[in-house]
Amino acid sequence: MAKNKEHKHIPVVTKKSLAFFEKYINNPSPTGFEWEGQRLWLDYIKPYIDEHMVDNYGTAVAVINPKAKFKVVIEAHADEISWFVNYITKDGLIYVIRNGGSDHQIAPSKRVNIHTDKGIVKAVFGWPAIHTRSGEKEEAPTLKNIFLDCGCTSSEEVEKLGIHVGCVITYEDEFMVLNDRYYVGRALDNRAGGFMIAEVARLLSENKKTLPFGLYIVNSVQEEIGLRGAEMIAHRIKPNIAIVTDVTHDTQTPMISKITQGDLACGKGPVVSYAPAVQTNLNKLLIKAAEANNIPFQRQASSRSTGTDTDAFAYSNDGVVSALISLPLRYMHTTVEMIHKEDVDNVIRLIYESLLSIKVDQDFRSVK
Repeated sequence: MAKNKEHKHIPVVTKKSLAFFEKYINNPSPTGFEWEGQRLWLDYIKPYIDEHMVDNYGTAVAVINPKAKFKVVIEAHADEISWFVNYITKDGLIYVIRNGGSDHQIAPSKRVNIHTDKGIVKAVFGWPAIHTRSGEKEEAPTLKNIFLDCGCTSSEEVEKLGIHVGCVITYEDEFMVLNDRYYVGRALDNRAGGFMIAEVARLLSENKKTLPFGLYIVNSVQEEIGLRGAEMIAHRIKPNIAIVTDVTHDTQTPMISKITQGDLACGKGPVVSYAPAVQTNLNKLLIKAAEANNIPFQRQASSRSTGTDTDAFAYSNDGVVSALISLPLRYMHTTVEMIHKEDVDNVIRLIYESLLSIKVDQDFRSVK
């Protein structure tokens, strides 16, 4: 972390915005099926923007100063990992495949929602009792042996509930605050990002800030399966600058190597990244904004790619000046993802202050 001076925390998230955040996190928004989450997000951000648009696959874009020629994007992704129904046995059990990077090891004994045209059907990931596994070599959970039980005894009964191959499945775990310090829930990766960029719009509006450029607040779909939503919308907007926010790994818990994953911690501030897709001088602008406004921050290096929507924006439209601000998170792709309340405030502040320091037609080249 940058240690320039003592940091006095400045709260940003209000009771009203936290109530939205909880509702937004609890709402399922699986990859390819993000619509309802996007409706919630747009309803929240509309008072702070001039107009909005939604593309054919569901990426939502809130716009401030839509007529401006110079365009700046702040972006997060809306989708959460999930499962698809893949095979229904004659005995009424259901086998699944991933929709995004779902972790098979956490599945056994989890409760889920199967989304059908008839509504939500409840089910559980079953697992053999410990008594039945004794004396044998333990078999670890894999995609070949985890299965769903929705209380049916035949495939016909399953189908009568509206379940078919291709139905999407999400975990039912919900948002909570832990020790008045952490926000906990599923899909903080990366609806926390969508929340934070919406809060930037709120701050700009409430502080009556007038930007000299068009601001495109982008909540992209389908990041979890290859940055697809960002790839599509980048070509539609054709921005000059893109500041992306996503989560990164807190590396302070057991079984994570700091040698390979870096030394990052929840509660120590936003993370700025060094990677080929991150434009050097825009990154310096972010750091300068953090230092000037007494915002704590950490640094991370990424080999080849960031693995975030930053890459999609950076390599679009003949090259877009792009950078990444990450939120430290524990237990990624589980149902108990954890983020620090102060980090959320500080990511919002860093994006906000960075926007205020960007000039129209700013030239970020190092060689001219």
